[in-house]
Amino acid sequence: MEIYQILPIGAGVASFLIAGALVVWISKQPSGTEQMMEISNAVKVGAAAFLKREMKIIVPVAIALSVIIGAFLQPSNGIAFAVGATLSAVAGLISLKITVKAAVRAANLSGSGLGKTFVMAFRGGATVGLAVPAMALLAITGLYLIYPDPITIAGVGIGASLIALFIRIGGGIFTKAADMGADLVGKVEANIPEDDPRNPATIADNVGDNVGDAAGMGSDIYESYIVTILAALLIAALIGAPDLFLFPILVGASGMIASIIGVVIVGSKNITDVMKPLNRSFYVSAAIAIGLNFVFTMQFVTSDASFALFGATVIGVILVPVIQKITDRYTNYKFKPVNEIADSAKWGYASLTLMGIIKGLQSTGPFMMALVVAIVLSYSISSAAAPEGADPILYGIFGTSLTAMAMLSLAGIVLSIDAFGPIADNAGGIVEMTGMGEENRKVTDEIDAVGNTTKAVTKGFAIASAALAALAMIQAFQFEAAHVFEGILTLNYSLTNPAVVIGLLVGGLIPFIIAGQLINGVSRAAGKMVDEVRRQFKADPEILTGKSKPDYAKCVDIATVASIKELWKSAIIAIIAPIILGVLLGPTSVAGLLMGSVVTGIFLAYHLANTGGAWDNAKKLVEMKGQKGSEEHKVAVVGDIIGDPYKDTAGPALNTVIKLLNTIAIVFVSAFVAIIAI
Repeated sequence: MEIYQILPIGAGVASFLIAGALVVWISKQPSGTEQMMEISNAVKVGAAAFLKREMKIIVPVAIALSVIIGAFLQPSNGIAFAVGATLSAVAGLISLKITVKAAVRAANLSGSGLGKTFVMAFRGGATVGLAVPAMALLAITGLYLIYPDPITIAGVGIGASLIALFIRIGGGIFTKAADMGADLVGKVEANIPEDDPRNPATIADNVGDNVGDAAGMGSDIYESYIVTILAALLIAALIGAPDLFLFPILVGASGMIASIIGVVIVGSKNITDVMKPLNRSFYVSAAIAIGLNFVFTMQFVTSDASFALFGATVIGVILVPVIQKITDRYTNYKFKPVNEIADSAKWGYASLTLMGIIKGLQSTGPFMMALVVAIVLSYSISSAAAPEGADPILYGIFGTSLTAMAMLSLAGIVLSIDAFGPIADNAGGIVEMTGMGEENRKVTDEIDAVGNTTKAVTKGFAIASAALAALAMIQAFQFEAAHVFEGILTLNYSLTNPAVVIGLLVGGLIPFIIAGQLINGVSRAAGKMVDEVRRQFKADPEILTGKSKPDYAKCVDIATVASIKELWKSAIIAIIAPIILGVLLGPTSVAGLLMGSVVTGIFLAYHLANTGGAWDNAKKLVEMKGQKGSEEHKVAVVGDIIGDPYKDTAGPALNTVIKLLNTIAIVFVSAFVAIIAI
């Protein structure tokens, strides 16, 4: 085996080993009192029950699709689908188990100060951050070494995207139904804290943090990594230059090594501002990734385009902090947009709601400009450096795909920074429910506030990478369609072709339909949760006095059943839309659909994620000003409730939908020609 094949495998294995060492370290830390473990176990049991019930539905579907794809398309794509789907579910499971384990230990350490509590939460998140991308890198590397033609393993993208979408939708609806039920009845009506043990929905809310934020984000980043590297491999195969075939995987390896170093350097000493060690960790990782990308490019890329392709990877690495800064500005309570939202609470519900929507809409402008600059620069320098006789268009697209891959190569450190958020949130819930005291709660609240911002940043990161990967996938689809339909049909992708225009309109509509379905699903599930919490308070008034214990399990069950019912609608649209258009109007219409879904989907997703994040931190800002229980606080709480399905359900699901549409189109393009020939 050549050195360039060993490098990504070695990086993936090393990442797993470090993640394993972190698990051992976390397990050795004291887990706290019996009461704390009782709450932690209730969360663990509830989360396991949700995933078990969800998997009973997902697994048979995944097996059936794997057989269908393998039988009617290529056997290798059926195998790849099974690998992608299985590991997507495993990514969610790993994220879930680690966050539950780390949360109770972080709560126990909250009395020891900010530094130790933060490090526990961060290392719990880093376990997820190192294990999930390593799994993706090893999966795609192994498949590609066995089946060197990437079009024959494109099914891995469908499997990863479909299961990630299921987990995102199910977990997102669960967590927001529980959160909204706990907030509406607990905070607003009963005037008790969100994590008060008297609130029947509080265990369901903590379960939701894990199945939605942790398991959902884990499967989401895994899927993003798989699809992005697949897009780069598809374009590399079209170029046909042997030295480029494994280069996208080497870019992934450089980011993996850099992320390991970024995680290891985070310590607990002298921490007064949680963001400082997180920022330092990221910038160290980014610098190392750039250095390794330079070494790998000079060592393994022999064409004249080596410097240009390295430049494309640098653009991808730089794009991560740019997206971070844009997202941070519009979601962090330290900046003007969130302050304006918080100030608008004094004018009432309508004012706060409108201000949040305004700021979320405005945030898409800088985001768009950052993407446009990245695309123009990566395409221009790569196409201009295309070797003599090579297609400059393909080289330009390959450069853009490398920019996306360089972004995702840092998924390890980005996910580490993200995943500590749900751990801090759960730790705060345990502190509140066990009555550990105000000082302990201040520690977990400070980490949780930063976690809200980093979660918003990670959503922006995933959305941006989805946009860049989707653009490369659309080009790969067009080239594959040209190959499949050669001599059968002349493909016209211009806007004078009605099929393309129809595809654009249908594709542009899909994100709005799915976002509406998901928000409606959260609303229906939250309504059932609100009814149940009100019923318990009415049936047993002693719950609010603390003399009776609420029925937590009933609320967990309601959220589970309600979320499972909503799984299918969005997934079915994403699966059948490109297939139906391909059968009826051909691949030109499908290309239009893919482009339409990207154009509306990424901006809608970013708007939803930022609006929800801004409302959440506006509420926290009102609380930090000592206005808990005031009319302004009640208004801010309602804003946060409205934003919950925005930022944690609909927004994150859309970037997965975009990538699922693309992988479905590429895998099923040969089916279109078979049907047309008939």
